[in-house]
Amino acid sequence: MSLKFSGLPMEMSNEETGSQLPGRQSLGEDIYEALLTQLIALKIPPGEKLSIDALVRDFGVSQTPIRAALIRLEAEGLVVRKHNVGYSAAPIPSGERFRDIYDFRLLLEPAAAAMATERIKPGQRTALVELSQEMEATMNVESVATYGRFAVLDARFHEMIAEACGNELIIESLGRLYTHMHLFRLRYHTTVTGDAIKEHASILAAIQAGDAVAAAGAMRAHILASRERMEPYYRLLK
Repeated sequence: MSLKFSGLPMEMSNEETGSQLPGRQSLGEDIYEALLTQLIALKIPPGEKLSIDALVRDFGVSQTPIRAALIRLEAEGLVVRKHNVGYSAAPIPSGERFRDIYDFRLLLEPAAAAMATERIKPGQRTALVELSQEMEATMNVESVATYGRFAVLDARFHEMIAEACGNELIIESLGRLYTHMHLFRLRYHTTVTGDAIKEHASILAAIQAGDAVAAAGAMRAHILASRERMEPYYRLLK
């Protein structure tokens, strides 16, 4: 297998491979973000085998950071591993699965946002603000790599609100959905990120104001808007 890693993060050009991976963060993190970008943009299509040996050649690194990245992507539901077969890109969930996910999120996430408003700790509040600012910064650069990075931040935004609610069952239940990564695989478009940033800002403002009712309402509005944006795409899935 030979993969072309064109939208690599950290300003990496189409021709550069692993030997040119930048050192701003860990090598494993660079490889993770590169593979994540390719998976979300469907440059690695669902079901395609991911050969560790081929990835080692493409990136010019040892197997250790490649395996670490694949294990992390497996935990996030973006790759699957089968015994004696190896890793491959995960299939995109069915349209019915997406409908069920949205119904489930509408039950849990508004309540989690309300609880988080009342229970959030100062450090969590600061981290949520900083994350929101980082998401807004991605709007200044339009690229596949930036889109992949936004997907990571979007998932983290929702995870942080769930964590701040303090309910372990809610945290575990939402964490098993892998919702955000799969949603971003459905449609690569900047309007997805732009609208989401505005909706996130409303959620954050309500949390900052200590208004649990408004936080729940803003979260519900965000999930409904996301469903409306994405439904034409997951409706086409089997």
